[in-house]
Amino acid sequence: MRLVIARCQVDYAGRLTAHLPMATRLLLVKADGSVSVHSDDRAYKPLNWMSPPCWLIEDGAVWTVQNKTGEKLVITIDELLHDSAHELGAEPGLVKDGVEAHLQELLAEHITELGDGYTLVRREFPTAIGPVDIMARDGEGKSVAVEIKRRGEIDGVEQLTRYLELLNRDPLLAPVQGVFAAQLIKPQAKTLAEDRGIRCLTLDYDALRGIESDEFRLF
Repeated sequence: MRLVIARCQVDYAGRLTAHLPMATRLLLVKADGSVSVHSDDRAYKPLNWMSPPCWLIEDGAVWTVQNKTGEKLVITIDELLHDSAHELGAEPGLVKDGVEAHLQELLAEHITELGDGYTLVRREFPTAIGPVDIMARDGEGKSVAVEIKRRGEIDGVEQLTRYLELLNRDPLLAPVQGVFAAQLIKPQAKTLAEDRGIRCLTLDYDALRGIESDEFRLF
């Protein structure tokens, strides 16, 4: 991974245009070819990025990142403050919470919990930025990406949003709808998900395991 801190401006040209004025930012160039531009005011989401497959051309102070569809990310560097490369080695992957992993397995087994006519494509559907918990198709054959959490919070919605942005670039999958599934979904997360067109689904862990709830029983 290459880490560059620079005072720069960024211009994106593709399906739309975007401009980041001159400021000090972190540029990440990863081994998978992706390039992302970060500021210091958010936990993880970049200001702009180009996902692989893409290539970087450095011409002096101008970096041009382009993909096969002709989209371009042009980074103009005014002052280079830091430039270093690091070998991170093999990634062992995320070890999920036991309940969360079991929820994924159970929902895959009972995929019609998503709706009538739903079918499973696969669990841990691979993407360039990590695996989608479940990829399915609805009754009309349209692609549906499902992110599963034990407790649904805003960061889970952001994660699913990134997956959807990437998946919808694939003409073989698009349009891809999103479902955010959890045992408990916080109101703020639900509001954000619905604003982005993502459906929320509350999962009953015991019901998926075939255990009848005794919540309202006296005996």
